[in-house]
Amino acid sequence: MTDDGWITVPLAITTDERHGGRWVSLRTRRREWLWKNRDPAVVAARSAVVPGDSFVDAGGVEECLPTIRGLPDHGDAWSRQWALNPASVNVPEVGRLVRTITSSEDAVELRYVLSGKPGTPFLHAAHALLDVGPAARLVIPAVRSVVVLDPEPRRQPWSSGLDRLGPDDGTATCALIEHCRKATVVDGGDALSLAWSAPGHDEQCSLLLWRNLGGWPAGSPYRSIGIEPMVGRAADLSVADLADCAQIGPDGRHVWRLRLSARERS
Repeated sequence: MTDDGWITVPLAITTDERHGGRWVSLRTRRREWLWKNRDPAVVAARSAVVPGDSFVDAGGVEECLPTIRGLPDHGDAWSRQWALNPASVNVPEVGRLVRTITSSEDAVELRYVLSGKPGTPFLHAAHALLDVGPAARLVIPAVRSVVVLDPEPRRQPWSSGLDRLGPDDGTATCALIEHCRKATVVDGGDALSLAWSAPGHDEQCSLLLWRNLGGWPAGSPYRSIGIEPMVGRAADLSVADLADCAQIGPDGRHVWRLRLSARERS
């Protein structure tokens, strides 16, 4: 137990390689952290997805590679069946992504290795939709500004209220936080911390925030909170500057790591 009354607790992850390598559960002994869309039609549609289909917002964590926005929407890895042992997928015109997950008593760690032609640009985000209440907040150390992407990109001071993950107010905001490698979501007596790095290329690490407080989609909006660690400093590969993209290295590989840990207030 720390001096402030928080204790680290085990965190368990469950993935579905058959359906895009999606994370379907991230839980502690007393809560599930991942939001899931309970609409039966959405659940059925996600199970039937094939490459080229429109994105299905089923929740959990989708692996978005080689883009988040643009075409194909949310990338080309989430819609493909992955191989097992190791968990991996071939993404056309990009390369082969291998994901290794290790768990310990105090953390879950993911290691991503993308192999392909040297110099190939890409973006990769762990598109995590979290199940958090209206009082939840996002804590990011040493960040001064954020780029709001909609409707027109604009830079503004962090946090400008974007750290508050509720209550629902009918808005939907997508924002990019550059040079970010750590974030914590605090929801009452529970906290989920994320830390990520790309050895030799940490300047490419960013966080994409999807703060949908009942403002999307038009006609039938719902609440979904995306906290998305990523490599790259853009959301749409097709219009991104090369300097804002991650790239496969001279050795034909790009490696990045993501660590997640959970705490509870005793």
